[in-house]
Amino acid sequence: MGKTSEQRYSIRCATPNDMETLLRLCEMARRIMRSTGNLGQWVNGYPSREVLRADVERGVSHLVEDSAGEPVGAFAFIAGPEPTYARIYQGSWLDDSLPYHVLHRIASTPGSRCVLAAIIAWCALRESNLRIDTHRDNVVMRHLLPRLGFTYCGIIYLTDGTERLAYQRL
Repeated sequence: MGKTSEQRYSIRCATPNDMETLLRLCEMARRIMRSTGNLGQWVNGYPSREVLRADVERGVSHLVEDSAGEPVGAFAFIAGPEPTYARIYQGSWLDDSLPYHVLHRIASTPGSRCVLAAIIAWCALRESNLRIDTHRDNVVMRHLLPRLGFTYCGIIYLTDGTERLAYQRL
């Protein structure tokens, strides 16, 4: 029997020494987004070095490594409440009373397989109530999230006013 995505990858907290790796992974993810028609997400240098450094300092930034120890993904796993999730439009959260964690800034290398599934599995072991949002043009993420147990809940708006599609997994 082959390895599952959870066995194929290991996940650890990122450290200040991982900053260049985090930036490189985010740039690769940005290229993947652009190649699939997602031109509006992660623009104007987002996520910046400062945002990634703050994630590392708060202990919410994580690296996904393959069996050889090579970084193939990154994400932030943040305990709610998320301020931009306080109001949801054209829908509702599956549950708005339980504590939850949010996944942000998910990045992976081109050609990596099942990285998002490994991230979700790792997060689900730590929190059963997960929320995530994505850009309308992020067809890859919008395709994968329902397959990984997420339900589309509605629209949220970031602090800069841009729209995101919101999902929850209980």
